[in-house]
Amino acid sequence: MDVSPRTLTVEAPEEAAPARPRRARNARAWLLAGVVLAALGFVVFRGLGNATLFFYNVDEAVPKKASLGTSRFRLQGSVVPGSVSRGDVGADFTVTYNGVDAHVHHEGDLPQLFQPNIPVVLEGRWSGDVFASDRVLVKHSEVYVARNPDRVAGYGEGDGTGQGTGDGAVTTSPPATAGSGGGG
Repeated sequence: MDVSPRTLTVEAPEEAAPARPRRARNARAWLLAGVVLAALGFVVFRGLGNATLFFYNVDEAVPKKASLGTSRFRLQGSVVPGSVSRGDVGADFTVTYNGVDAHVHHEGDLPQLFQPNIPVVLEGRWSGDVFASDRVLVKHSEVYVARNPDRVAGYGEGDGTGQGTGDGAVTTSPPATAGSGGGG
């Protein structure tokens, strides 16, 4: 192993790229922050824009037709029987509320539950004397009526759960309560 002293030659470093001034870095950070804030503002504006549509019943919207102009709002009413005329890209029908009618031209698909005498909420605007709709929401009650109630009557009968009695009746045990059972 050679342990003799060696001379080290140090070459002058090449000219390094000048460091970016601090102002340039700060300006870039502020620009990025501004773009992010603008994007967030746009998303919030669009989201709240849909949530702030005014809601009118037909009997309120028809008298205000002139003042509403072409502004977008929601219209509530029930579909008048015999008024629905379906087309290739939508339907024409009449909605009513408190005895006041409004003719509707809807462009787009109709919900499966759409039918006469069903309450609907329409999104759109007035176009002359017709409400031009592009979205239909069907209102429905929370009451469930079974289509085949006879199928439910025999549920549990002989299905191995031990609840069927064989005579069409279903037995249930009373719920257990805390502290009951006669122990100690």
